[in-house]
Amino acid sequence: MYNKKILDNGLKIISHLMPDKLSVAVGVWIKVGGRYEPFKLKGIAHYLEHLIFKGSKKYSCRKIKESIEGVGGSLNGFTSEELTCFLAKVPRQYLGLALDILTDMTLNPLLRREEVEKERAVILEEIKMYIDQPRSHKYELLDELLWPNQPLGMPIIGTVTSVSGINREKLHAFQKQYYTASNIIISVAGAFNQNKLVKNIADKFRIFKPAVVTSFSHARQEQDKPRFKLLHKATEQTHLAIGFHGLDLKHPLRFALSLLNIILGANMSSRLFNELREKRGLAYEIGTQVKYFLDTGAFIIHAGIDNRKVSESIALILKELRKLKTNPVTKSEFRRARDFFKGQIMLALEDTLDHMLWVGESTATLDKVFTLKDIIREVDRISPGDLRKLAKDIFREKSLNLALIGPLQEKEIQKTLKLN
Repeated sequence: MYNKKILDNGLKIISHLMPDKLSVAVGVWIKVGGRYEPFKLKGIAHYLEHLIFKGSKKYSCRKIKESIEGVGGSLNGFTSEELTCFLAKVPRQYLGLALDILTDMTLNPLLRREEVEKERAVILEEIKMYIDQPRSHKYELLDELLWPNQPLGMPIIGTVTSVSGINREKLHAFQKQYYTASNIIISVAGAFNQNKLVKNIADKFRIFKPAVVTSFSHARQEQDKPRFKLLHKATEQTHLAIGFHGLDLKHPLRFALSLLNIILGANMSSRLFNELREKRGLAYEIGTQVKYFLDTGAFIIHAGIDNRKVSESIALILKELRKLKTNPVTKSEFRRARDFFKGQIMLALEDTLDHMLWVGESTATLDKVFTLKDIIREVDRISPGDLRKLAKDIFREKSLNLALIGPLQEKEIQKTLKLN
């Protein structure tokens, strides 16, 4: 059972009581992320997230960390394409403390000029770190192919040029524009008193008035031929990412796509893991993942491949995609994928932190929370035929995007993909 409360100023509170738990998790979600940013300010949401931990009116940087960790809790934050979140998990008797710290951090950050400059240097080093890590950088190259010349196609962290041009005034203006009551969701899961929780949050936000917040531009994903990007680098293995445009968060077949993901590459029982790693030893790391956004999505295949066997590996991956388009999934394979999906959600929702993330993200993006029964009901409606239809719709040759990092020859890869 989820309790939802909307305050007069538009702030939303979504909570799930788990009275048998000894912990409570709380998250402050702001509906802003990488795709809200103009190109010149790319990375500002992530930059601001870093700085919010550097001190607020009531809590110094050190006090923020010591107050949560000093009671055995954990504190974190993250920025995604569409959301920013600050979160804590603490023993249940310290919920009031966690709420006070998180709300003061997000609403009253100091954004000291010296911290802005210091953190700029940190983020610039972080950008270099990701570029130096092919396993991470390949996804940035793939995003550029999927959404060229759009915020979704640029790294959330920003670029050296954009981060270098962000100053305290721009950060302060961005925080004032988006960190408003009507753009915030607070999610809580664990053991707590519901009435006391709502009153506590309402008191902290009572001076904030509703505000109109601008949204992001819708994704453009016109593609009439495959796209390919190779970053030549002297690596010990080739890092590969294949991407297709997928489904958005509201699509009626989104859970079916999750099952397709499981069958193809989401666990050690999957087809790609079995074919490339277990049978042939072509890769140590091989898998798939699905991205869902409000208006678009992506299906991604990722791997680390022996430099001498890249063409063979790509050919095998494409062969497995063609199989899904032409041959129905067997009943036993379909049942295993469906039960794996259900079981993973059940296990995740036992934990207060995972449950808080579930209800918070769902409320922030869809303004709705699916119960476990809702999800099981939807998953049980899926048929093997739905998966074949999705495979045909998504895994089209003209929609393929391939990013590679390694010591490769471009002509050899183009021949494998028939891109020339």
